[in-house]
Amino acid sequence: MMEESPSRSPVVLQVLPALQGGGVERGTVEIAAAIVRAGGTALVASAGGRMAVQVEQAGGRSIVLPLDSKSPLTVWRNAARLAAVIRAERVTIVHARSRAPAWSAWLAARRTGVHFVTTYHAPYGERPRLKRAYNAVMARGEVVIAISRYVASLVAARHGVDPARIRVIPRGVDPAVFDAGAVGPERRAALARDWGLADGQPVLLLPGRLTRWKGQEELIAALARMRHHEAVVVLVGGHQGRRRYAEGLTALAARLGVADRVRLVGHADDMPAAYALADVVISASTAPEGFGRVVIEAQAMARPVVATDHGGAAETVTHEATGWLVPPADVPALAAALDAALDLPAEARAALGARARAAVQAQYTVAAMQRATLDVYRGLLAAGPAGGR
Repeated sequence: MMEESPSRSPVVLQVLPALQGGGVERGTVEIAAAIVRAGGTALVASAGGRMAVQVEQAGGRSIVLPLDSKSPLTVWRNAARLAAVIRAERVTIVHARSRAPAWSAWLAARRTGVHFVTTYHAPYGERPRLKRAYNAVMARGEVVIAISRYVASLVAARHGVDPARIRVIPRGVDPAVFDAGAVGPERRAALARDWGLADGQPVLLLPGRLTRWKGQEELIAALARMRHHEAVVVLVGGHQGRRRYAEGLTALAARLGVADRVRLVGHADDMPAAYALADVVISASTAPEGFGRVVIEAQAMARPVVATDHGGAAETVTHEATGWLVPPADVPALAAALDAALDLPAEARAALGARARAAVQAQYTVAAMQRATLDVYRGLLAAGPAGGR
């Protein structure tokens, strides 16, 4: 068992399946940067990916292991691999961010006697019933970080976790990056050209991978019902192999007579410019999201947001003050909210945007997320040796 030295700088090993891109991956890089700035050592174990270079740029180190596998044999072998890393690098805290690698990380932490933290990122499905047992590893952290109050309530209810072990740490954005004033006209114009947008055409932006529960179908159906017949829907996000779903969206738009007002534009490298182009940003998920980073990114950009009234989004939007909340999968309500957003006079629109940005700056910044996570690490190390769970 590894002995901890309170005077030694913490060595934190974050564990996740891969570093290809997404909210979990971005949060991992942000925490790695915070660990390094605080004088610690940041290690990230994953199957690698395009964001591994960002870990290195943040001052951390990427360790490549087959952690994207759900095979029980590979999970077992990964536990031994992670235990070897823990011993070689004198790791003090293991922080797991996804289920399959979390099982390996938990086993490795128990074998080596180091602290084990989890971040519960999503309201994981529980069908078939065996899934609850599979998900339970995310509730085995000495501290379980929940990314919203909604997720915290699920962790307590589903897994019987003492609320004292749960820390609600919302995801965050960098208000200096997501700032409409920092996006020059040339960046907006370049995207508008790429997307085939006409001057003055209201843009309804839905960022998110193309998958049914993200609500792209509902948005296209709402577009066909709106009073603002000049509005155009832009769907930003890759299909990730779901080509038939993407083709179905195009067919739906044609069937509803709005094919000329729907754009499937794929991945966008410049999301601040994408938000800057938008007149309204939509989060139309039909199943509740654990948090929903799109909402706070758009609000940081002072953009009106229409979101479904469940999950984490219900915590980040104040209805008719910083945006609109609508029932999930309610196409008429979605269409009405979009029309209401486009009806806003310029002065009211600016006031709503200012309130939304102020709310993000007060509650949902990367800096706040980093501080709170480092506080979790410090608290564990100050409490002494790890206790097994």
